[in-house]
Amino acid sequence: MVANPLLKHLYLTGYRGTGKTSVATRLADALGCPVVDLDVRIQSHAGCSIRDIFADSGEQGFRDLESEMLNIVAAEPPSIVALGGGAILRESNRQKIRSSGHCIWLVATAETLATRIAGDAGTAANRPALTQLGQLDEIRELLAFREPLYSDAADVQIDTSGKTLEQVSAEALTLCRENRWC
Repeated sequence: MVANPLLKHLYLTGYRGTGKTSVATRLADALGCPVVDLDVRIQSHAGCSIRDIFADSGEQGFRDLESEMLNIVAAEPPSIVALGGGAILRESNRQKIRSSGHCIWLVATAETLATRIAGDAGTAANRPALTQLGQLDEIRELLAFREPLYSDAADVQIDTSGKTLEQVSAEALTLCRENRWC
């Protein structure tokens, strides 16, 4: 068996539609290490979709569960972790990310994200709108609020606009190796 090449977790953060889960899966395959999708872990623990968690417990209830699952994942052996887009909203989560691993922030323009999200049927079915705004305006508003928080949690960033998943994954792997995170 090959030893896990990660000494700490490698987190991927960014807004919905930046490719966190897809890039995490490709990185884990390339490195031969475990991958964790925090949203999948939350849904598995709750036994329902994120949309249902929001409907039953509100955003606060979802964020509490998200923090709980992040703490559990952070205590597990090192893996590639695709964070939910809002996992960085709480200072305690950003501290946990910084103390237990390294973080790559995947970025894209609001227009690119709107196009990607509109093209992903699973996103609409499983994730609720977070404001009363239209999709593009919601993305712009949330990005403006979240960008300093993503920056606070991340060690580096990769612009995913106009790039394929393969290009972004290769860039993330290069950053991981250059920084000796893997």
